[in-house]
Amino acid sequence: MAELNFKQELVGCYGYPVAENPTQAMIEPAFRALGLDWRYLTLEVRPEGLKAAVEAARVFGFQGFNCTIPHKVEVIQYLDRLGESAELMGAVNCVVNREGKLVGENTDGKGFVASLEEIDDPAGKSVVIFGAGGAARAISVEMALAGANRISIVNRSEDRGRELTALLNDKVKDRCPELESNFVLWNGNFQIPSDTDIVINATSIGLYPDVDAKLALDSNALTSNMIVADVIPNPPKTQLVKLAASKGCHVIDGLKMLVGQGVIGIEYWTGRIPDASVMRAGLEAVFE
Repeated sequence: MAELNFKQELVGCYGYPVAENPTQAMIEPAFRALGLDWRYLTLEVRPEGLKAAVEAARVFGFQGFNCTIPHKVEVIQYLDRLGESAELMGAVNCVVNREGKLVGENTDGKGFVASLEEIDDPAGKSVVIFGAGGAARAISVEMALAGANRISIVNRSEDRGRELTALLNDKVKDRCPELESNFVLWNGNFQIPSDTDIVINATSIGLYPDVDAKLALDSNALTSNMIVADVIPNPPKTQLVKLAASKGCHVIDGLKMLVGQGVIGIEYWTGRIPDASVMRAGLEAVFE
């Protein structure tokens, strides 16, 4: 008789609020397809409980966990160390248990670049990024490392926007000498420059339940030669995605980026490469 084992390996997502996060719908089908008896738990963690939640992951022997809004920066102080990308960005979205040590990684930017490269090479491109939080940090750094040579950070908070721009112009520019980065205060409808190649929403504007929320931008500035991306997975068809599609733009929705970073996360946790098509199908099933 084969040895019976009723213990599942655990990973999950820490966020607040988190009920609208669909990551579980793609991760667990990927585990099943790999023949792994693993569980992905969607866990609501208030900011004041983050330290205890990280300790709980240690106690329960989690193989790792994702971090989403608002924990991507604050979680760093409770981890044992950071991977190279997370240290450079100052943001973590994926924690990996490596021999009992919790290591912060960042797969957001890598997942985005992977989805973009299916459409076009980011090298030499001009990019506008709305937002200056964890997702914006990850995407802007990875876009720079992938060869984008001009990145504009558009944000309502001047302090955060200038902080991210300083990161790009100091730490990242050492590796990417051709990079030019600037900050634009987001006040009123933003006018996207006509020579922009890629527009990215890295804010939470349009996230469920505020599905009717729109980015403050001049819609007439979007042209069909632009690639427009939204990091929001729920709903996949945000107001920005709908607008960009109506303008004939190439569109990357939040599900595509979510799958991209999820593939990398599963590989970090399990050492196995999952089937991205299984993951996308899992997400599409819940948004039918």
